[in-house]
Amino acid sequence: MRALTVSHDPEQGWDDLVRFWEEMEWPEGSKVEIIEGIVTVSPSPAPRHNVIAELIQRRLYPTIPDHLGIYQTVAIAVPSRLGMLIPDLLVVPSRACREADSHVPAALAELVVEVTSKSNARHDRVSKPAAYATAGIPLYLLVDRWAPGGPTATLYGEPKGEVCRVLSAVKFGDPIKLPEQFGITLDTGEFPVD
Repeated sequence: MRALTVSHDPEQGWDDLVRFWEEMEWPEGSKVEIIEGIVTVSPSPAPRHNVIAELIQRRLYPTIPDHLGIYQTVAIAVPSRLGMLIPDLLVVPSRACREADSHVPAALAELVVEVTSKSNARHDRVSKPAAYATAGIPLYLLVDRWAPGGPTATLYGEPKGEVCRVLSAVKFGDPIKLPEQFGITLDTGEFPVD
């Protein structure tokens, strides 16, 4: 199943777009995001996709301070990029989630993780890094199961404008280290491949 885009009035402002996103009846189990002003409806991720997210989440828990949480289905807003994104993993202050109605400001995130799906890998490689950089998110881990040269993991950081610097890039099977704030090394050899 492929991602589907939903047309909206280009004259709509950000608040109208968010209201449409919040109030529309979307197919149960789907992932609904606003990417560069376009509402995108994707099927729920495949089990192997979720296995990777769960493995990363399990490794992160012992390293994060008590005021942070790790979430799998929380939307983060990047209004300047017309984005309401739902990363596969989000590390953000727990208080932000307790106080939020439908989403939290992306600028509060400490780390976002995206695991590509075949149908929407381009968004994870191009649109989302620009949005995450614009929001000033310090770390973005892209686990690209569908990379052209074979599965890879890339850690981005040092956001400036719409660009993040590649801090580390490895093929599946090689370790990737997250900086001292998290201080862990992920064994990408644990990640299932298709």
